[in-house]
Amino acid sequence: MSTEPFSLAKPLARLIEELHRLPGVGPKTAQRLTYYIVRMPSEDARALAEAIIAVKEKTTTCSACFNVTDGDPCAICVDSRREGSQICVVEDPLDVLALERSGAYKGLYHVLHGAISPVNGIGPDRLKIKELVRRLEGASVEEVVLATNPTLEGEATAMYIYRLLQPLRVKVTRLARGLPVGSDLEYTDEITLTRALEGRQEFHG
Repeated sequence: MSTEPFSLAKPLARLIEELHRLPGVGPKTAQRLTYYIVRMPSEDARALAEAIIAVKEKTTTCSACFNVTDGDPCAICVDSRREGSQICVVEDPLDVLALERSGAYKGLYHVLHGAISPVNGIGPDRLKIKELVRRLEGASVEEVVLATNPTLEGEATAMYIYRLLQPLRVKVTRLARGLPVGSDLEYTDEITLTRALEGRQEFHG
């Protein structure tokens, strides 16, 4: 009887390892997903693989708002029905999806791609903050809505941006405090987001 330790087939081990790299995917979940894919019809597995490749090869970031898009500028930026005098500043593209689901906001966006976090080595220069300031200079924007997450990092980012925008004499507002402290916009329900937008207040540092 063989005493050799059991080893996974190399393709299985590789897929488990790659799935485990994804945020929120632990080793057990990676294993379950791998064996689910093994049982999938070949055409479904191929469609999944093609969708992943297409996301990498056929998407880019909008040169105006930095949201993820398949066309530059993005559909929101070129939509003449949007209110061009408002720009909502969010941390991530998922936050744009959350706000759009609420249906309460009709302006434009600016995606920072993160929040200031000295602990994680993320300073202002790693975010799209300078691009926001350049976008506002000379533009006819009347209000900037700071919709960073109600976390320590989100609040620090909002404060930093507020101070940068002071010389531009643009109205700066913050989402109302109906949002749960420490939560992310992407996990907030549409009703809460709508109330937070409607109840936004002028930001004061």
